[in-house]
Amino acid sequence: MAQVNLVSNAAGAGTAGGLSATGLVEFAAQAGVANIQLKDGQTGTKYMLALAEGKIDIGGAPHHLPFLMGRGAGPFGKLGKEKGAELAPNIQLLYPYTFSVFYMYGFSSSGIDSWDDLKGKKVLQGPPQGSMPRNSRALVQLTTGLKAGEDYESVTVSMNQLANALIDGTADVAVIPGTFPGPRESQVGAAGSATAISLPKEMFESEAASKLLNNVGAAPFSAPLADIQGALGDNWRVLSEDDTFRGMAMVGGDYVNVNMDEEVAYGLVKAHIDNLDGLKAKAPFMAALNFGNIDASVAGLCGKNPMVFHRGAVRAWEEAGYTVPDCAKP
Repeated sequence: MAQVNLVSNAAGAGTAGGLSATGLVEFAAQAGVANIQLKDGQTGTKYMLALAEGKIDIGGAPHHLPFLMGRGAGPFGKLGKEKGAELAPNIQLLYPYTFSVFYMYGFSSSGIDSWDDLKGKKVLQGPPQGSMPRNSRALVQLTTGLKAGEDYESVTVSMNQLANALIDGTADVAVIPGTFPGPRESQVGAAGSATAISLPKEMFESEAASKLLNNVGAAPFSAPLADIQGALGDNWRVLSEDDTFRGMAMVGGDYVNVNMDEEVAYGLVKAHIDNLDGLKAKAPFMAALNFGNIDASVAGLCGKNPMVFHRGAVRAWEEAGYTVPDCAKP
């Protein structure tokens, strides 16, 4: 038997967060660190609050959730600023990763080959509520100057209808976060020839873009174009003006309560680091999601983001030869 029993919550099974959580269950048990009881398919706002209150031990989410909790804002509005500011620092990081990446994609038959082609189109931007449509609209306006409702039709549907919205013609093109390939991309690619379009280089490197791409819970994403093409497969065209594919990453990680025993947190992170290759092999898209990269600019740490590593995590990363950013140390 492992040393301790822990409870972990994750959102969607088969997603980056879900696979990271199931990987930690496996690796922690193999290393004799912990038995982890995992509940996936849970609501991030609810289990992050439970984590801050010490009711569960581990939870994975984008960085913007604990950030909003700390301000009593967004989905944590009922919590209030004072209570939120008290609870949010109880959440600390084990390891970061990229959850998904905003980029543009759709069927090749749509005739959309650049961001400028969005004018007058029906653009899928996520579910009616939440940060996804806000980020999508901001990204489109920053890239093209086009405004939702004026220059193009903003389409929102429930999360489980996002892939079907392209397939049934509800939308012409999607500007939503995905992976390479995620479930939605696989559905679209199976239904016909598809096109994925990188963010333009000039926009991506601009000062105006830096504010959006480096907002809490976001980070600039870039990868070799050939890698994205290889991941999506032959039924996809992957377009960029050069050999690099660019997008806006939604970043976060797996967190624990600040009061977790240092040795346990150390053991969990050591098990994670020792099994990075196995974790990346759990799904085709996992290799592109920056597991094992704790650089602040990639992981979305520091700056406006107050998230810090757990002290046990810092020890594990540094022992393994990684440089933990000083601004992300407790």
